[in-house]
Amino acid sequence: MKTYRRRFIILAFLGVCLAQQVYPQSSASDSSFHPYHVNYWVTGTLIGIGLSANYLGEGMVFHKVELSVLEIQALNKSTINNIDSWAFKQDPSKMQTFASYSDYFLAFTVVLPVSLMFDNQIRQDWLDVLLMYVETMSITPNIYEWSPLGVNFQNRIRPIAYYDQLTYDQRKSANNRNSFYSGHEAVVTASTFFLAKVYSDYNPGMGNNKYLLYAAATLPPIIEGYFRVKAIAHFPSDVMVGMGVGALCGILIPELHRFHNKNISLGLYSSSIATGIAIKWQPDFLK
Repeated sequence: MKTYRRRFIILAFLGVCLAQQVYPQSSASDSSFHPYHVNYWVTGTLIGIGLSANYLGEGMVFHKVELSVLEIQALNKSTINNIDSWAFKQDPSKMQTFASYSDYFLAFTVVLPVSLMFDNQIRQDWLDVLLMYVETMSITPNIYEWSPLGVNFQNRIRPIAYYDQLTYDQRKSANNRNSFYSGHEAVVTASTFFLAKVYSDYNPGMGNNKYLLYAAATLPPIIEGYFRVKAIAHFPSDVMVGMGVGALCGILIPELHRFHNKNISLGLYSSSIATGIAIKWQPDFLK
């Protein structure tokens, strides 16, 4: 996943630049409407730290201890819940094919937010949107690697290790300790939900139709999750958690850039216990 992510973040950057040249800023757009505020120094620093931590985290993810013969022999399918047991009903001969499908589909969805540049209003803020997207694509993998739910803290064994039809070399791989949760799924979901979030923020006139856009944004993650299970790389629950993490990143990271003073109220606080200053912030998505 790491090679694909780096390559296609670069492609996304080139695609945005190309869109900026092919579709120049329209004079009809409302140049006074800018829903996001991006501090280049802060965001640039976060991106730099994020990519560095990501590089370090990837090194740890792929250097775990291989599964021993005893560990593989001790694996028991009956201990797996009914939902996740679907991972044991796959065809091992097709796992490489579906793994390739999932990698290519990941590549496609990572560059999909470039389509935002076809919107005149968004294109005038193309640098801000691009930086937010790169920030999202650097934070999402770090949650995968460094959070308590991530692979550097979890060692759930992938379904592939349960398949007796496969060779010991295929089952013993250290990477087979990285089932929970699905990083592919998190990245794909973060990408599509970022697209839906940014587009709806720049087009507030959509009203409740934005929920249809979010519904459409769930389709690529569902497809990616299907590929990952068919590749015997993850259990369905691994995919569901990855989808949840990705959705939060795709929505909340852009939302944090809507932290405007107009959403902050400052006043005196007084009670029978204490008196002080109260600061209240109401995020736009809660209004």
